[in-house]
Amino acid sequence: MNQVIFLMGPTASGKTDLAIELSKHLNLDLISVDSALIYKDMNIGTAKPEKEILEKYPHQLIDIISPENSYNAAEFSNDAHIAIKKSFANNATPLLVGGTSFYFKALSEGLSPLPDSNPQYREELNQQLETNGVSALYQKLQKIDPIAADRIENNDSQRIMRALEVFKISGKTLSELQQQPKINALKNPIKKIILLPDRKILHQRIEQRFLQMLDDGFVSEVENLQQKYQLNSNIASMRCVGYRQVLLYLNKQLSYDEMVERGIIATRQLCKRQITWLRKEQNALILEKANVNKVLDYLSQPSR
Repeated sequence: MNQVIFLMGPTASGKTDLAIELSKHLNLDLISVDSALIYKDMNIGTAKPEKEILEKYPHQLIDIISPENSYNAAEFSNDAHIAIKKSFANNATPLLVGGTSFYFKALSEGLSPLPDSNPQYREELNQQLETNGVSALYQKLQKIDPIAADRIENNDSQRIMRALEVFKISGKTLSELQQQPKINALKNPIKKIILLPDRKILHQRIEQRFLQMLDDGFVSEVENLQQKYQLNSNIASMRCVGYRQVLLYLNKQLSYDEMVERGIIATRQLCKRQITWLRKEQNALILEKANVNKVLDYLSQPSR
Protein backbone atom coordinates (compact mmCIF):
# COMPACT_ATOMS: atom_id res chain seq x y z
CA MET A 1 0.00 0.00 0.00
CA ASN A 2 1.18 3.55 -0.75
CA GLN A 3 3.15 5.17 2.05
CA VAL A 4 2.49 8.58 3.63
CA ILE A 5 5.27 10.58 5.30
CA PHE A 6 4.73 12.79 8.36
CA LEU A 7 7.51 15.35 8.96
CA MET A 8 6.83 16.87 12.36
CA GLY A 9 8.60 19.24 14.70
CA PRO A 10 8.15 22.27 16.94
CA THR A 11 8.18 25.81 15.62
CA ALA A 12 11.59 27.02 14.33
CA SER A 13 12.96 23.47 14.10
CA GLY A 14 13.72 23.65 10.36
CA LYS A 15 10.96 21.38 9.03
CA THR A 16 10.42 23.29 5.78
CA ASP A 17 14.11 23.27 4.88
CA LEU A 18 14.32 19.52 5.47
CA ALA A 19 11.16 18.91 3.40
CA ILE A 20 12.67 20.86 0.51
CA GLU A 21 15.96 18.95 0.73
CA LEU A 22 14.06 15.66 0.65
CA SER A 23 12.16 16.87 -2.42
CA LYS A 24 15.48 17.05 -4.25
CA HIS A 25 15.95 13.29 -3.74
CA LEU A 26 12.40 11.90 -3.88
CA ASN A 27 9.25 12.46 -5.94
CA LEU A 28 7.24 14.16 -3.20
CA ASP A 29 4.11 16.25 -2.97
CA LEU A 30 4.38 18.63 0.00
CA ILE A 31 1.24 19.15 2.09
CA SER A 32 1.26 21.75 4.86
CA VAL A 33 0.01 20.73 8.31
CA ASP A 34 -0.07 24.17 9.90
CA SER A 35 -3.10 25.95 11.36
CA ALA A 36 -1.55 29.39 10.68
CA LEU A 37 -0.29 28.92 7.12
CA ILE A 38 -3.86 28.29 5.95
CA TYR A 39 -4.59 32.04 6.09
CA LYS A 40 -4.17 34.34 3.11
CA ASP A 41 -2.17 37.57 3.59
CA MET A 42 -0.64 36.30 6.85
CA ASN A 43 2.91 35.79 5.64
CA ILE A 44 5.52 37.38 7.91
CA GLY A 45 4.13 36.42 11.32
CA THR A 46 3.47 32.83 10.27
CA ALA A 47 6.99 32.39 8.86
CA LYS A 48 5.34 31.32 5.61
CA PRO A 49 7.89 30.14 3.04
CA GLU A 50 8.90 32.82 0.53
CA LYS A 51 6.85 33.10 -2.67
CA GLU A 52 9.83 31.96 -4.75
CA ILE A 53 10.22 28.83 -2.62
CA LEU A 54 6.52 27.99 -2.88
CA GLU A 55 6.65 28.40 -6.65
CA LYS A 56 9.57 25.99 -6.90
CA TYR A 57 8.37 23.62 -4.17
CA PRO A 58 4.55 23.95 -4.01
CA HIS A 59 2.84 23.20 -0.70
CA GLN A 60 -0.82 22.17 -0.63
CA LEU A 61 -3.13 23.71 2.04
CA ILE A 62 -1.34 27.07 2.28
CA ASP A 63 -3.31 30.30 1.64
CA ILE A 64 -6.66 28.53 1.44
CA ILE A 65 -8.97 30.74 3.58
CA SER A 66 -9.49 34.36 4.57
CA PRO A 67 -8.33 35.47 8.05
CA GLU A 68 -11.99 36.26 8.80
CA ASN A 69 -13.00 32.61 8.45
CA SER A 70 -12.63 29.60 10.71
CA TYR A 71 -11.20 26.20 9.78
CA ASN A 72 -11.33 23.09 11.92
CA ALA A 73 -9.58 19.74 12.09
CA ALA A 74 -12.40 17.98 10.22
CA GLU A 75 -12.05 20.40 7.31
CA PHE A 76 -8.29 19.90 7.34
CA SER A 77 -8.73 16.13 7.39
CA ASN A 78 -11.03 16.23 4.37
CA ASP A 79 -8.71 18.55 2.43
CA ALA A 80 -5.64 16.50 3.35
CA HIS A 81 -7.29 13.24 2.24
CA ILE A 82 -8.05 14.83 -1.14
CA ALA A 83 -4.47 16.10 -1.49
CA ILE A 84 -3.06 12.68 -0.55
CA LYS A 85 -5.23 10.90 -3.12
CA LYS A 86 -4.12 13.35 -5.82
CA SER A 87 -0.51 12.73 -4.88
CA PHE A 88 -0.88 8.96 -5.27
CA ALA A 89 -2.70 9.48 -8.58
CA ASN A 90 0.37 11.44 -9.75
CA ASN A 91 2.64 8.55 -8.67
CA ALA A 92 4.20 10.77 -6.00
CA THR A 93 4.59 10.30 -2.25
CA PRO A 94 2.70 12.76 -0.01
CA LEU A 95 4.90 14.37 2.63
CA LEU A 96 2.88 16.18 5.27
CA VAL A 97 4.99 18.79 7.02
CA GLY A 98 4.11 21.03 9.94
CA GLY A 99 3.69 21.41 13.66
CA THR A 100 -0.09 21.38 14.27
CA SER A 101 -0.55 18.31 16.44
CA PHE A 102 -4.33 18.01 16.28
CA TYR A 103 -4.20 18.04 12.47
CA PHE A 104 -1.72 15.15 12.42
CA LYS A 105 -3.79 13.36 15.06
CA ALA A 106 -6.96 13.80 12.98
CA LEU A 107 -5.27 12.03 10.09
CA SER A 108 -3.54 9.25 11.97
CA GLU A 109 -6.30 8.43 14.50
CA GLY A 110 -9.45 9.77 12.84
CA LEU A 111 -12.06 12.15 14.24
CA SER A 112 -15.21 11.88 16.28
CA PRO A 113 -18.39 12.05 14.15
CA LEU A 114 -19.26 15.71 14.75
CA PRO A 115 -21.78 17.75 12.73
CA ASP A 116 -20.63 20.21 10.09
CA SER A 117 -20.41 23.85 11.06
CA ASN A 118 -23.58 25.93 10.68
CA PRO A 119 -22.76 29.40 9.25
CA GLN A 120 -25.87 31.04 10.71
CA TYR A 121 -25.30 29.77 14.24
CA ARG A 122 -21.57 30.45 13.99
CA GLU A 123 -22.37 34.08 13.16
CA GLU A 124 -24.67 34.26 16.19
CA LEU A 125 -21.83 32.96 18.38
CA ASN A 126 -19.42 35.50 16.89
CA GLN A 127 -21.87 38.27 17.77
CA GLN A 128 -22.19 36.93 21.30
CA LEU A 129 -18.41 36.85 21.53
CA GLU A 130 -18.17 40.47 20.40
CA THR A 131 -20.93 41.63 22.75
CA ASN A 132 -20.34 39.59 25.91
CA GLY A 133 -16.77 38.34 25.58
CA VAL A 134 -15.27 34.88 25.68
CA SER A 135 -15.87 34.40 29.44
CA ALA A 136 -19.67 34.46 28.97
CA LEU A 137 -19.45 31.78 26.27
CA TYR A 138 -17.18 29.69 28.48
CA GLN A 139 -19.63 29.90 31.39
CA LYS A 140 -22.37 28.74 29.03
CA LEU A 141 -20.25 25.77 27.99
CA GLN A 142 -19.53 24.89 31.63
CA LYS A 143 -23.27 24.45 32.20
CA ILE A 144 -23.90 22.49 28.98
CA ASP A 145 -20.77 20.32 28.86
CA PRO A 146 -18.56 20.59 31.95
CA ILE A 147 -16.32 17.75 30.74
CA ALA A 148 -15.43 19.61 27.52
CA ALA A 149 -15.12 22.90 29.43
CA ASP A 150 -12.58 21.28 31.73
CA ARG A 151 -10.43 20.30 28.73
CA ILE A 152 -10.69 23.63 26.88
CA GLU A 153 -8.83 26.74 28.03
CA ASN A 154 -11.22 29.45 29.17
CA ASN A 155 -9.92 31.94 26.56
CA ASP A 156 -9.90 29.56 23.57
CA SER A 157 -12.83 31.16 21.77
CA GLN A 158 -12.59 28.93 18.69
CA ARG A 159 -12.88 25.63 20.57
CA ILE A 160 -15.49 27.01 22.99
CA MET A 161 -17.71 28.15 20.11
CA ARG A 162 -17.27 24.84 18.31
CA ALA A 163 -18.40 22.92 21.41
CA LEU A 164 -21.47 25.15 21.77
CA GLU A 165 -22.20 24.81 18.06
CA VAL A 166 -22.03 21.01 18.22
CA PHE A 167 -24.59 20.94 21.03
CA LYS A 168 -26.90 23.38 19.24
CA ILE A 169 -26.86 21.39 15.99
CA SER A 170 -26.88 17.82 17.30
CA GLY A 171 -28.52 18.09 20.71
CA LYS A 172 -25.59 16.09 22.07
CA THR A 173 -22.55 17.41 23.92
CA LEU A 174 -19.10 17.45 22.38
CA SER A 175 -17.74 15.13 25.08
CA GLU A 176 -20.61 12.66 24.42
CA LEU A 177 -19.93 12.56 20.68
CA GLN A 178 -16.19 12.21 21.27
CA GLN A 179 -16.83 8.89 23.00
CA GLN A 180 -18.12 7.40 19.74
CA PRO A 181 -15.84 5.48 17.32
CA LYS A 182 -13.57 7.72 15.27
CA ILE A 183 -13.87 8.04 11.50
CA ASN A 184 -11.76 9.04 8.46
CA ALA A 185 -8.36 7.87 9.72
CA LEU A 186 -5.66 7.25 7.12
CA LYS A 187 -5.46 3.58 6.15
CA ASN A 188 -2.04 3.96 4.53
CA PRO A 189 1.18 3.10 6.35
CA ILE A 190 2.70 6.25 7.90
CA LYS A 191 6.42 6.94 8.27
CA LYS A 192 6.98 9.56 10.98
CA ILE A 193 10.03 11.83 11.11
CA ILE A 194 10.42 14.17 14.08
CA LEU A 195 12.89 17.05 13.96
CA LEU A 196 13.60 17.90 17.58
CA PRO A 197 16.54 20.25 18.25
CA ASP A 198 17.71 21.05 21.77
CA ARG A 199 15.26 23.37 23.55
CA LYS A 200 17.92 26.04 24.18
CA ILE A 201 18.65 26.20 20.46
CA LEU A 202 14.93 26.44 19.71
CA HIS A 203 14.51 29.29 22.19
CA GLN A 204 17.37 31.20 20.58
CA ARG A 205 15.91 30.66 17.11
CA ILE A 206 12.46 31.75 18.28
CA GLU A 207 13.75 35.03 19.68
CA GLN A 208 15.90 35.74 16.62
CA ARG A 209 13.07 34.90 14.24
CA PHE A 210 10.51 37.04 16.05
CA LEU A 211 12.84 40.04 16.02
CA GLN A 212 13.53 39.42 12.33
CA MET A 213 9.79 39.30 11.63
CA LEU A 214 9.44 42.74 13.19
CA ASP A 215 12.32 44.04 11.06
CA ASP A 216 10.60 42.54 8.00
CA GLY A 217 7.40 44.51 8.65
CA PHE A 218 5.26 42.29 10.88
CA VAL A 219 3.49 45.28 12.48
CA SER A 220 2.65 46.74 9.07
CA GLU A 221 1.33 43.35 7.98
CA VAL A 222 -1.16 43.31 10.87
CA GLU A 223 -2.15 46.92 10.16
CA ASN A 224 -2.90 45.95 6.56
CA LEU A 225 -4.91 42.96 7.74
CA GLN A 226 -7.00 45.24 9.97
CA GLN A 227 -7.75 47.50 7.01
CA LYS A 228 -8.63 44.66 4.66
CA TYR A 229 -10.61 42.38 6.99
CA GLN A 230 -12.99 42.57 9.96
CA LEU A 231 -10.69 41.30 12.71
CA ASN A 232 -10.46 41.28 16.49
CA SER A 233 -8.24 39.61 19.06
CA ASN A 234 -10.71 36.72 19.61
CA ILE A 235 -11.00 35.61 15.99
CA ALA A 236 -9.12 32.38 15.19
CA SER A 237 -6.54 33.93 12.85
CA MET A 238 -5.62 36.62 15.36
CA ARG A 239 -5.11 33.99 18.03
CA CYS A 240 -2.07 32.79 16.09
CA VAL A 241 1.13 33.32 18.06
CA GLY A 242 2.52 36.82 17.48
CA TYR A 243 -0.56 38.24 15.78
CA ARG A 244 -2.50 38.54 19.03
CA GLN A 245 0.36 40.44 20.66
CA VAL A 246 0.88 42.79 17.70
CA LEU A 247 -2.87 43.45 17.56
CA LEU A 248 -2.88 44.37 21.26
CA TYR A 249 0.05 46.72 20.59
CA LEU A 250 -1.78 48.39 17.69
CA ASN A 251 -4.86 48.77 19.91
CA LYS A 252 -2.61 50.50 22.49
CA GLN A 253 -3.14 47.75 25.05
CA LEU A 254 0.58 46.89 25.12
CA SER A 255 3.74 48.91 24.71
CA TYR A 256 6.11 47.92 21.92
CA ASP A 257 8.56 46.29 24.37
CA GLU A 258 5.72 44.40 26.08
CA MET A 259 4.50 43.18 22.70
CA VAL A 260 7.97 41.88 21.80
CA GLU A 261 8.41 40.15 25.15
CA ARG A 262 4.96 38.56 25.12
CA GLY A 263 5.29 37.49 21.49
CA ILE A 264 8.53 35.64 22.20
CA ILE A 265 7.13 34.09 25.39
CA ALA A 266 3.95 32.94 23.62
CA THR A 267 6.01 31.32 20.85
CA ARG A 268 8.18 29.52 23.38
CA GLN A 269 5.05 28.27 25.16
CA LEU A 270 3.74 26.95 21.85
CA CYS A 271 7.08 25.24 21.30
CA LYS A 272 6.87 23.60 24.74
CA ARG A 273 3.38 22.23 24.00
CA GLN A 274 4.55 20.88 20.65
CA ILE A 275 7.56 19.16 22.21
CA THR A 276 5.36 17.57 24.91
CA TRP A 277 3.11 16.09 22.20
CA LEU A 278 5.99 14.98 19.98
CA ARG A 279 7.71 13.10 22.80
CA LYS A 280 4.62 10.90 23.09
CA GLU A 281 4.90 9.83 19.44
CA GLN A 282 6.03 6.26 18.85
CA ASN A 283 7.61 4.44 15.90
CA ALA A 284 9.27 7.57 14.56
CA LEU A 285 12.73 8.63 13.42
CA ILE A 286 13.77 11.38 15.84
CA LEU A 287 16.51 13.76 14.72
CA GLU A 288 18.17 16.53 16.71
CA LYS A 289 19.55 17.96 13.46
CA ALA A 290 18.31 17.60 9.90
CA ASN A 291 20.07 14.67 8.22
CA VAL A 292 18.82 13.85 4.73
CA ASN A 293 20.79 10.59 4.45
CA LYS A 294 19.35 9.23 7.71
CA VAL A 295 15.84 10.14 6.58
CA LEU A 296 16.32 8.51 3.17
CA ASP A 297 17.63 5.34 4.80
CA TYR A 298 14.68 5.29 7.23
CA LEU A 299 12.17 5.79 4.43
CA SER A 300 13.65 2.92 2.43
CA GLN A 301 13.00 0.48 5.28
CA PRO A 302 9.70 -1.48 5.30
CA SER A 303 6.87 0.09 7.31
CA ARG A 304 6.07 -1.59 10.60
